Amino acid sequence: MRRIFKLPATAAKTSLYLLTAAGAGALASQTISPTLVPGEIRAGISGIVRSSRAVWTIASTVVDYKYSLHGLSEDSDDYRRVLSEVHLCSAKRILQLCEANKGFYVKAGQFVAALRQVPKEYSSTLSSLQDQAVPCHFKAIKEVLTSSLGPDLLEIFLSFDEHPVAAASIAQVHRAVLKDHQEVAVKVQYPGLEHQFKIDIAAMSFLSKFVALFFPEYRFGWLVSEFAESVALELDFIHEARNAERTARNFKNNTVVRVPHIFWDFTTRRVLTMEFCQGCKVCQKFLSFQVDDLEFMIEMEIEPIKVAKALVEVFAEMIFVHGFVHGDPHPGNILVSPEGPNSFCLVLLDHGIYKELDEGFRRDYCQLWKALILLDANKILQLGERFGVGKYSRYFPLIFTGRTIDSKSALGRGMSAEERKNIKQDLQSLKMEDLSSFMESLPSDFLMILRTDGLLRSLLSKLGAPHRVRLLAYAKYAIQGLSPKSNPESELLELLSWTEQVWHSLIKLLKQILVPAGYRLRNLSPFYSLTP
Repeated sequence: MRRIFKLPATAAKTSLYLLTAAGAGALASQTISPTLVPGEIRAGISGIVRSSRAVWTIASTVVDYKYSLHGLSEDSDDYRRVLSEVHLCSAKRILQLCEANKGFYVKAGQFVAALRQVPKEYSSTLSSLQDQAVPCHFKAIKEVLTSSLGPDLLEIFLSFDEHPVAAASIAQVHRAVLKDHQEVAVKVQYPGLEHQFKIDIAAMSFLSKFVALFFPEYRFGWLVSEFAESVALELDFIHEARNAERTARNFKNNTVVRVPHIFWDFTTRRVLTMEFCQGCKVCQKFLSFQVDDLEFMIEMEIEPIKVAKALVEVFAEMIFVHGFVHGDPHPGNILVSPEGPNSFCLVLLDHGIYKELDEGFRRDYCQLWKALILLDANKILQLGERFGVGKYSRYFPLIFTGRTIDSKSALGRGMSAEERKNIKQDLQSLKMEDLSSFMESLPSDFLMILRTDGLLRSLLSKLGAPHRVRLLAYAKYAIQGLSPKSNPESELLELLSWTEQVWHSLIKLLKQILVPAGYRLRNLSPFYSLTP
């Protein structure tokens, strides 16, 4: 067994300390300005502490890889074994970093864990972050509430539970009752996040460049950019509310899908008020439970395989038909409610991370799945050129369907022993440079789909769904996504409905203007009279 790196004597430690200090200093110069208010300065200092911790962790990890793999041939079994050991050791180190830094680091760890393209040692280790979140003290939460909704919360709420029913990396959810006795869930963003976001993204960008300096084949700039883009949108709860309403419209005729109603009068960039839906144990008489809670599905006589089929069909419709995709389908964001004509419905939560697919990309992706089902090698390679991945498109069948581009196996049956042997040899010839090149070349839309598909596969596995359930749903909706969308009758009805809504709004506005004006005219004019 080869010895894994352990930080040696004082000289090496001193070098790392100096590197950490230099990195933290560089970040401080970029993120802390004399014009900042005291709260922002505190957030900045906290950010520098987190950044210093991150620089130390990543620097240690870089040294670990360099030291442990030194002198080993990349083609040897020893290299692959030690590489796996260092991957695991480094993943645990980064897990500790995410747990210590919290916030966006937890979010980043979750983001990486959802990518099937990263080494399995990282994805499996960091997946434990999915359920980790420490709630913020209510005093700080109340400050966000009052600054967003007004100083007197009693004018809005009959009651407001100070203890959160759920907590995540950027916000927590409280149960409350409005003045009209409507029970609501109030999602409140943690204070100081916008400034913290700038510091943490600057640190992550710096670290990705630092890693690439020592390992040119490990290029993570694409990952930081994709993460920063998705989180920036997630910080705006108005954007999230609009996503929720659009998804509700997209599935208005689907009795399996439910999206909580948004209360716009009490929704701002940092506070989101919606219909209350909680994921808890059914034996405690709550409304619903998480989509991976098999024990309570069985107790409620709901078949997990039916839930799996409904779930994958919903996301297949998002991807292939609507081109508007929920990018974070982990168990806490999808509840199963024992109601409706199907004996259950899926409650979709947390609509902060969405991707609107380019229409050309959506159709090409439908074509790709049609080619994957038919195993049309020429079409797959042709589409690979359009996606910009070139020679790596030959791995699309393996990534999405579990068979090779020249496989003789039936769809959903996996690979033969000979095919497994050949693909293993093929994959062993690939280097980290190949993975970096592949991921960098993918369009942003494709990266989001890979993440969503990875999370979805994990859920389907927990529900015990066979591989073919996903394949059949994707094939069905890929074909549907290539069909003409236009339906003149439904479009006319939608136009008439929209026109009616606008007309009612105009009437209401005119009444608000003209009625008071009429009263003023009657009081001011001696000629105004109700009688002739």
